[in-house]
Amino acid sequence: MTLEQLQQMGAILEGHFLLTSGRHSAIYFEKFRLLEQPRVLNELVATMLAQLPAHTAQVVVGPTLGGVLVAYEAARQLGIRAAYAEREGDGRVFRRDGVPEPGTPVLVVDDVLTTGTSIREVLTLLEECRARVVGIGVLIDRSETPPPFGIPLASALRLPAVSYAPEECPLCRAGMPLTKRGSRETPPR
Repeated sequence: MTLEQLQQMGAILEGHFLLTSGRHSAIYFEKFRLLEQPRVLNELVATMLAQLPAHTAQVVVGPTLGGVLVAYEAARQLGIRAAYAEREGDGRVFRRDGVPEPGTPVLVVDDVLTTGTSIREVLTLLEECRARVVGIGVLIDRSETPPPFGIPLASALRLPAVSYAPEECPLCRAGMPLTKRGSRETPPR
């Protein structure tokens, strides 16, 4: 998948965006342009899995919302079970009997990595369950510097995109209108 292909499918947008992390960016990755196309999702997940010790995993866990489709596709390709870490308050929980047994080797996946908040929430949940995380995979790593999770991290696409704290945003200073996309609430600023 090339940058040009991503732009043509509407997966990369340019403007002034409020990210779910609360940061601002001139680049927004519209992940649902990738997730709505099974062939593209299949290809990206295969690329991501090829870089991870996924063969040791018994469960793939993804956070709601976009991580659900990535987890399902990764589990389908690996022939194992998928589980979903759903939002509850400031953290994540397993519902519908999705809790991995203690010691279970787990692969954590998500759609887009910016600050790593969703992945850290899932890692906290898995630590509480005493599951053993063997790797982390994301479709797009947009982080300027990937967070130090201490676990192997792989991405299908590494496309660093600068983001700014609101008080330091040059787009705000230039008077560009701010656009909020996505479904998750942003932290208060």
